[in-house]
Amino acid sequence: MMRLWFGNLYLCIFFVTCMYFLSTETMERYFWSKGILKNQLEIFHGSERIGSIVWESLVGSKAHGKINGRRFILSREFFLSKLEIFDANNQALLGTIMINLFNPKSDIIINGKRFELEVKNFWQSRWSWKFNGDELITYQSHEFLTKDKGSIEVFTASTEEIEILLLLGLFVRNQFILFMLMILILLMIVIF
Repeated sequence: MMRLWFGNLYLCIFFVTCMYFLSTETMERYFWSKGILKNQLEIFHGSERIGSIVWESLVGSKAHGKINGRRFILSREFFLSKLEIFDANNQALLGTIMINLFNPKSDIIINGKRFELEVKNFWQSRWSWKFNGDELITYQSHEFLTKDKGSIEVFTASTEEIEILLLLGLFVRNQFILFMLMILILLMIVIF
C-alpha cells in the first residue's frame, strides 16, 4: 500500500513538473540595426544574421525584406500612411495596415487572424504586436541619432504570421522615423 502511495506521489510530482515547463512562455530575443543614413536594416538572432530590410532609396516607399530565407516586398503610401506586405515569390498581398501618428493602435489581418500594433510611448521607441490582448512581439529602439538599433522579444513559437509581423514591425519603425522627421522640419519652418 505504501509503495503504491509513493508511486502515485512521484507520478504527481512528475506531472506537475511537466505541466510547469510546458506552460512557461518561451521568449526569443533578436536585435536589429540600421545606420541613420543607410537604406538597410539587419536582424540578428545572437550573432547570426537572420533577416534584413533593404529600401530602394533612403526615403523610398518600397523595400525588400527577407527573414529565415523567406522574401517579402514592403511598400508604403506616404500621405495615407498605408503599409503593405507582399510575398515576393507570387506577389500576393499578405496584409495592410494604416498607421496614424496620433492613434497608438492599428490593426492588421493576416491569414484570417487580427493582430494589433500598439505604440507604447510618445517617442515611439517601444511598440508591440498583440493577438487577443496578449503580446506576441515587443520592440524597443535604443538609439536614434547615431545609429538606429534595438531589440525584439518574441513570446511565441515562430509561425508564418510571426515572420510577417516581425518584418512589418520594423518597417513601421521606419514610418515612425519619417513622421518624426517631418514634424521636426515643420517645427523648424514655423519657428524660423
